[in-house]
Amino acid sequence: MKLINYKTVASTHFDKGSAKGVAGRVAVGKADGANNFCMRVFEIAPGGFTPKHTHPWEHEIFIHAGSGEVYGNGQWNPIDPESVIFMPADEEHQIRNTGKETLVFVCLVPSVAPEL
Repeated sequence: MKLINYKTVASTHFDKGSAKGVAGRVAVGKADGANNFCMRVFEIAPGGFTPKHTHPWEHEIFIHAGSGEVYGNGQWNPIDPESVIFMPADEEHQIRNTGKETLVFVCLVPSVAPEL
């Protein structure tokens, strides 16, 4: 078993080009013996955003704190704490923080995906 505070995990920062103000952490991954999924926690600063992208795997997202929008199905959709997102494989998507507080979300991806 692994039990941690996610903030104790070193973060990787994305803040140039197609991403702005994003910090990502691998909370549970291959190094922990997780052979099927990877749990990542992302924080997006106010005004920040992930890159708009697609990939050949699905993923599931749980919004923990903050507010913003997710791009999917060709449109922007509001998100706030307790929102759950299922992003199918190959669908273009992006998350942006439109609020005044840090947007925090958990993202689960299959083991075939890069951990970060």
